[in-house]
Amino acid sequence: MKKRWTFLGIIGVITIGIIIWRLIRSPGSDNTVIVYVSEDQVFSEPILKDFETETGIRVRAIYDTEEAKSTGAMNRLIAEQNNPRADVYWANEPIRAEVLKQKEIAESYFSPNARNIPSVFKDPDGYWTGFSARARVFVVNKNVKNIPRTIMAYIDNRRKGKAVIANPLFGTTTAEIAALFTIWGNQRAEVFMTAMKRNQVALSTNNGESADFVAAGRFDFSLVDSDDAINRMRQGKPVVLIYPDQGKNDPGCFIVPNAAVLIKGGPHPQAARKFMDYLLSPETEQKLAFADCAQIPLHPGVSLPPELKPIGETNVMPVNYAEVAGKMLEIQPYLKNWLEY
Repeated sequence: MKKRWTFLGIIGVITIGIIIWRLIRSPGSDNTVIVYVSEDQVFSEPILKDFETETGIRVRAIYDTEEAKSTGAMNRLIAEQNNPRADVYWANEPIRAEVLKQKEIAESYFSPNARNIPSVFKDPDGYWTGFSARARVFVVNKNVKNIPRTIMAYIDNRRKGKAVIANPLFGTTTAEIAALFTIWGNQRAEVFMTAMKRNQVALSTNNGESADFVAAGRFDFSLVDSDDAINRMRQGKPVVLIYPDQGKNDPGCFIVPNAAVLIKGGPHPQAARKFMDYLLSPETEQKLAFADCAQIPLHPGVSLPPELKPIGETNVMPVNYAEVAGKMLEIQPYLKNWLEY
């Protein structure tokens, strides 16, 4: 009888051990982190897999679809506010991150790995932190002799009908136009937009199409994201990349960082903070710099490919991303009217 009870005791200990192990490894434990991702899966997934390998923490990722880029994950987070399912949101720009802050969906977190990221790329209250940025640059056809150096090239009469820009109702073009409205004021920005139309600036559906039009020689130049220009350069297309407005009195180059957001009330708070630290590390920024997305590190001293310019050597447009987020909503009716919608 004693042996029987000893055997049953051993079985009981093993059973309890299995239950505990399953609980540790379950989605409700801090050996799992749930991440909603707006960055392209082809670029973000390797980072998530590296995090799993290095920490042993399982990542459950929900990716935005191409059709609902950025807004899909954000709207899901808003819908789940009273029952949060995500731990971290990896946004591909800070505007939606700012919306989550305003709706009290984000939780403040100051990662120790973000100390050296310039303050302009961080929410001062810790509700989002920028990393690995794209720059809004000119892609210019190599056959163009008079290289554009400033956004004012769009309204230069000598370039009438020779420039293209992505539809300003969508994507990073909307954010940049909104940024110009914040630093110039509505009146000056509207004068600029009117002058662009008068100068017969063509519209494309997106930044990639703009870059292709310039590479094909249909237009001299376009404002695009830096990765669009670099990818065409790496493909051997006849284009060059120009950082605009680098003069002393120029408005500067608009920068679009990724943003890491800790979700308030997420199910795995400890793992979430570990993942935030990982995203915001110089090592992650270096990986994204050398990936095909060619993103610009915001930490100083991170090595980068030759096509990229260190953020510390760039005249950056001095914007408040919270103001840009508000301005984007405010100018939507104006932009629709400008496009004659």
